[in-house]
Amino acid sequence: MPIATPEVYTEMLDRAKAGKFAYPAINVTSTQTLHAALRGFAEAESDGIVQISTGGAEFLGGQYSKDMVSGATALAEFAHVVAQKYPVNIALHTDHCPKDKLDGYVRPLIALSQERVARGENPLFQSHMWDGSAETLKHNLEIAEELLAQAAAAKIILEVEITPTGGEEDGVSHEINDELYTTVDDALRTAEALGLGEKGRYLLAASFGNVHGVYKPGNVVLRPELLKDLQEGVAAKYGRSAPFDFVFHGGSGSSREEIATALGNGVVKMNLDTDTQYAFTRPIADHMFRNYDGVLKVDGEVGSKKTYDPRSWGKLAETGMAERVTRACADLRSTGTKLK
Repeated sequence: MPIATPEVYTEMLDRAKAGKFAYPAINVTSTQTLHAALRGFAEAESDGIVQISTGGAEFLGGQYSKDMVSGATALAEFAHVVAQKYPVNIALHTDHCPKDKLDGYVRPLIALSQERVARGENPLFQSHMWDGSAETLKHNLEIAEELLAQAAAAKIILEVEITPTGGEEDGVSHEINDELYTTVDDALRTAEALGLGEKGRYLLAASFGNVHGVYKPGNVVLRPELLKDLQEGVAAKYGRSAPFDFVFHGGSGSSREEIATALGNGVVKMNLDTDTQYAFTRPIADHMFRNYDGVLKVDGEVGSKKTYDPRSWGKLAETGMAERVTRACADLRSTGTKLK
């Protein structure tokens, strides 16, 4: 199937919310990790989301120029070609983008999609994220309102992060403290500024104790039941049941019980990066340790081309990451839910 059209992406999110499941959103940084994500979704018979962070886009742009826009555009164009060989629908998304990178990343990409839509084509990406969590909520929502209008004109969904997620993600860091919990007042101010769909559709990354990076269950106090309070608080004012489409950030290491509660309260997208990075790298490390005298020219020997050929360990890495993506689909209950 091709990359999801705006209409298909909308249907994907609607079905997830109604069915109380979520799509894994897998960060990719290469054609290899892209194929691993696509394969994992296909093997789970789940539609899904593939996303590129600012750091990932810079890496894709090459170390000579490190241009984020060309890096993200190139992989997105590649995805539009190869995704047709996988029997699932895939939405392309850009992950965390703080204020100082908007002009070098999200704004040019939205403009590119606006040009495509003006020619009668679909947007290059189906959604973009604005991470204003380091700004005041007032300033965050002012920028979000501007971006939402531009995104809607390009048939793109905007993701907004209104309060901090702990830990560090591509240079954006927040302490782990009591500020990691979105309040009902935060949610009401968001609805007032961005509307509830009439100004354009958006995904909401609310905070309920989430932390980016590596941690074990129990080391971070997650309160996914908080999402229900946000839904009900806004619903009481606007008379619309479960008004928000939530995103679960910092989900690595979360328990199945925490994930299930989040799904029941309106989470339709959950980001995975740390776990899939490890799943990709672990088989490579195993290969290198097992074949050290082949991948290295030890003591004047010639090594073994078969073991240092990138394809030999690249295939193992793809398989490892694909298996982790498939498991994520099971955890988020998206397995077998692909659109026909």
